[in-house]
Amino acid sequence: MRFLLHTLTLVLLPAALSAQFLPPSSSIFERDGVVIPVYENFDALAPLFDQRSDTTVIINFWATWCAPCVEELPYFEELTRDHGTRKIRVILVSLDFRKQLTNRLLPFLQKRQMQSTVVVLVDPDANGWIDRVDSSWSGAIPATLIFNATRREFREQTFSREELQSLVNSFTGIQE
Repeated sequence: MRFLLHTLTLVLLPAALSAQFLPPSSSIFERDGVVIPVYENFDALAPLFDQRSDTTVIINFWATWCAPCVEELPYFEELTRDHGTRKIRVILVSLDFRKQLTNRLLPFLQKRQMQSTVVVLVDPDANGWIDRVDSSWSGAIPATLIFNATRREFREQTFSREELQSLVNSFTGIQE
């Protein structure tokens, strides 16, 4: 029972903390206490990309079937866990297919006890929304958009821990 309560806290608390950042989702995937917003089309998620505040928003596009994506996820988790007084918000946009939510995505998130906010985008018309994230994006993942009120930067790459930390520090004013 204690493990279950701890797991539910890890999954639900980040979602509650980030609810103010997320636009209303098209639907919710919920199972075993895990709640994941599902966006049927990019238009529903689009307001997230237009926010401007003193918070640095880090949006990473990934999927469980993408080995480089999975390799870098621990670095995003470190940002979520260890941000200290920096105003940052990590949002992991899963591009896993709808049929993979129950058998692949959910076990993946539970096993790793992910603390970052995870949402799912299942819009099949990627060619219609990729340029809206960034015109330089070829559509390959992993891809990451980082922005705040004064700066916006897009990277289509796999990050090392040091590369991601350095980029985020350049947004938050932390000297290395």
